[in-house]
Amino acid sequence: MRSHYCGEINQSLIDQEITLCGWVNRRRDHGGVIFIDLRDRSGLAQVVADPDSEEAFAIADSVRNEFVLRVNGLLRLRPEGTENPELPTGRVELLVREIEILNSSETPPFQQDEDDVNEALRLRYRYLDLRRPSMQKNLTMRHAITRSLRHFLDNEGFIEVETPVLTRSTPEGARDYLVPSRTHEGQFFALPQSPQLFKQLLMMSGYDRYYQIARCFRDEDLRADRQPEFTQLDMELSFTDEESVMGLVEPMVRQLFKEVVKVELPDPFPRITYADAMARFGSDRPDLRIPLELVDLTDLMVGVEFKVFSGPANRPDGRIAALPLPGGNSLTRQQIDRYTEFAQSLGAKGLAYIKINDLSLGREGLQSPVLKFLPDEVITQILERTAVKTGDLLFFGADDADLVNAVLGALRERLGEESGLIEEGWRPLWVVDFPLVEWDKENRRWQALHHPFTAPHPDDLENLESNAGDVRSRAYDLVINGSELGGGSIRIHDTTLQSRVFRMLGIGESEATEKFGFLLEALRYGAPPHGGIAFGLDRIAAMMTGCDSIRDVIAFPKTQKASCLLTDAPGEVDQPQLRELGIRLRKPPVKEAPSEE
Repeated sequence: MRSHYCGEINQSLIDQEITLCGWVNRRRDHGGVIFIDLRDRSGLAQVVADPDSEEAFAIADSVRNEFVLRVNGLLRLRPEGTENPELPTGRVELLVREIEILNSSETPPFQQDEDDVNEALRLRYRYLDLRRPSMQKNLTMRHAITRSLRHFLDNEGFIEVETPVLTRSTPEGARDYLVPSRTHEGQFFALPQSPQLFKQLLMMSGYDRYYQIARCFRDEDLRADRQPEFTQLDMELSFTDEESVMGLVEPMVRQLFKEVVKVELPDPFPRITYADAMARFGSDRPDLRIPLELVDLTDLMVGVEFKVFSGPANRPDGRIAALPLPGGNSLTRQQIDRYTEFAQSLGAKGLAYIKINDLSLGREGLQSPVLKFLPDEVITQILERTAVKTGDLLFFGADDADLVNAVLGALRERLGEESGLIEEGWRPLWVVDFPLVEWDKENRRWQALHHPFTAPHPDDLENLESNAGDVRSRAYDLVINGSELGGGSIRIHDTTLQSRVFRMLGIGESEATEKFGFLLEALRYGAPPHGGIAFGLDRIAAMMTGCDSIRDVIAFPKTQKASCLLTDAPGEVDQPQLRELGIRLRKPPVKEAPSEE
């Protein structure tokens, strides 16, 4: 039906007969000459209808925004002075001979060039929202991302294998989406949170190098970078170790950034241990573009009389840390109070600070409500260790180490953004040597930090039963600009070690057999050493397109309440369907009206 896409026409096609198809982006009537901006996914083309072609002119006069047209005509240069250098097609226009209205359109609820459309309205009319050039650019770049990744992995000997979407429920850290079985009454499938177990089984099946663009599902509370269904690049390798996996991933990511956004990433990527990341940045996904670091002061506060500092300093799980802010002396009391409120919203009791008015004057050159509680020698040591200068400011955190890290880590990011300290560019790094487990305070038991199939560090195996909190894992995360793009690990390939880890996690033999019996059995039939990694494609696409939310790089996303405004899902189903599944809904109890007596 067409000879060219709208965005393809240029000066090389002058005086040629061209046929375009697309949507009316805008129609303008200029003194008897009608201009139509015709749009398709490739861009805009200017179409001109004049009264000399009476039939075409009459049709052009009747079209409105979002009508679907087929236009035939002669391509010519735009008159001098009317060129549009902002458009790739801005030097040419199509003089119409014939116009065919392929379909009309009602007045759309928003225009394609509007930038401040309410998101709920965009999601309700997603098919219109997806016509917008910004959304088409996002999804086109997403396609370029998956194409680059597939091309790299194909050339590295990987094969793409699909794994089941209907599987069994296994504990992986979030709630499963459950699917009732009609043929097995009272039993349920679960939608996969990841293909983790199946890709390990593929390694045991001898496929050596596997990947999949996998759909995953998690019934969890949502935020900007989460969706109930999401997409990840899933990879697994046999006969490998951490160095091999990271050594393969780095060139893949470098190639991806070079091809898609024309950026050269460093070679090699820097590495940092989990312990070092938490100590210096308060986060296991630090944004290295922010030149601020935490400074530990715990040892300096052990003997001070100020209980706010000495209390945490004398607890094994306590920490006192400072966050120096260069030039922070200029912050007003109102600004400091706002940062204090931010810290309190994260669980801190408060946010102590010291302003460095004049470093040369010692205590007299400092300003803070907490100075009176600190002896001179401690103040001197604080100033020396933090290496502050006149005009700087120190924020303090004092509490349980986890809370201090969370608060100061988040404050570091907030200060970096609001103080204009975030540097340009892309800063990748590997975070390695994660703890194998973390303590679940509510259930008073150890739980896997990543998943229960992550291999412990061989040097720490002797502590597995006696001091599990000190055991490192063979896990690694790839972080870029403060966002975790991918995470993986070397897996446990030995039945005995896997059973030890299950026991340490409080998973007894019967429970392990019930939930993971097929995996434990497979391990007994010659499982090779293997490991892998998974990347969140939605996050990668959002980062590369500069979007704040992954909803803007997903064609048909859910809202933050996990609903689809376009299709009105989830919805009710009729009683015959429920009866087939052996399900009866319990109606919520009716609340009695309050008595008027």
